[in-house]
Amino acid sequence: MLSFSPPDISQAEIDEVVDTLKSGWITTGPKTKQLERELADFCGTPRVACLSSATTALESVLRLLGIGPGDEVITSAYTYTASASPIVHVGATPVLVDVAPDSYEMDYAALADAITDKTRAVIPVDLAGRMVDYDALRDAVGSARWSATSDLLEQIGHLPIIADGAHSLGAVRKGERSGQAADITTFSFHAVKNFTTAEGGAATWRSGTFDDDDEIYRQFMLLSLHGQTKDALAKDKAGSWEYDIAFPGWKCNMTDIQAALGLAQLRRYPALLDRRHRMAAMYAGLLADANVQLMQHAQGDPQVDGFRSSGHLMLVRLPGRSRAFRDELIERLAARGVPANVHYKPLPLLTAYQDLGFAPDSYPNALAQFENEITLPLHTLLTDEDVQLVSREFCEVKAQMEEEGLR
Repeated sequence: MLSFSPPDISQAEIDEVVDTLKSGWITTGPKTKQLERELADFCGTPRVACLSSATTALESVLRLLGIGPGDEVITSAYTYTASASPIVHVGATPVLVDVAPDSYEMDYAALADAITDKTRAVIPVDLAGRMVDYDALRDAVGSARWSATSDLLEQIGHLPIIADGAHSLGAVRKGERSGQAADITTFSFHAVKNFTTAEGGAATWRSGTFDDDDEIYRQFMLLSLHGQTKDALAKDKAGSWEYDIAFPGWKCNMTDIQAALGLAQLRRYPALLDRRHRMAAMYAGLLADANVQLMQHAQGDPQVDGFRSSGHLMLVRLPGRSRAFRDELIERLAARGVPANVHYKPLPLLTAYQDLGFAPDSYPNALAQFENEITLPLHTLLTDEDVQLVSREFCEVKAQMEEEGLR
């Protein structure tokens, strides 16, 4: 049985973690700060705040901006719960927008119509590692009715775009790297992501979003460590025990053990991205005659008018096939040792969001995407032979099912 998405851990990661364990710093310390600096350089952004997950990063962003009860935040109906649950965590109201027909991106016309005088932010989702069309997104929100209800919202000066870039670290679109296109971007470093710290995440923001980047970073650190004005690294300096609690904060800091993994991963990351793109191109060639629709991971010149994703997920649609067909295909592939998955169940299909009043029938395009979507393995521990095997088994099982009259 092939693995669907194992972490790619080399001796370099092991050595960094061992070095950390021997250093005496295993919680937030020098390696976390180093990773933040190197990620900011990689993304081309002024600062990066590393935290315990993408979920806590997104929640911290909303709290930082003063978004809470009485406010509305828009996100996509086609995503994982982590894009929307932080909205609920801060007491704001989530507003879900359907995707466009035959697309994984929000319908930008519907997005414009969903904006009200209570809307405080929009959270687009870079699904599978492909950045959304931020030009179209900015046009959709550019003339929106909007009012700033906090000093930082006033600094941004327009309806904020907070990208859920959980999948898109390293992606580029029209000359903008993930982290530069939105006002603020959050990343996930979970074990199944391209770049991992086991658990972990980060927030970053593009230059010019705020008046004082260092102060924004300081606020993220306060949010992540009980509102304490000094972290353990600062308090470790001789005579520097004194601290204050600025407000009753939370506890979602990254540790140096996690950051050690990230430092080694970041050194390897350009090569890992290239490998993912080579495999995506292999899939495209091997499945060219299979009557499927593949998400494109590269198009044109990403520095001019095209894009290059992070190659996170191999999303495959089965035109004209039902949810039952898709589910049976997954089961038959598993019997042959080939794992497959689905990304994702639209939020209105989940109990938590139905309890919030979201009806599945109100999101027909998201449901249509989901009904016949299947995700094939795409990770850097696969060999070329593995990709050929997965493609061959997929084509054989699909053809067999169609010969049996299954639809």
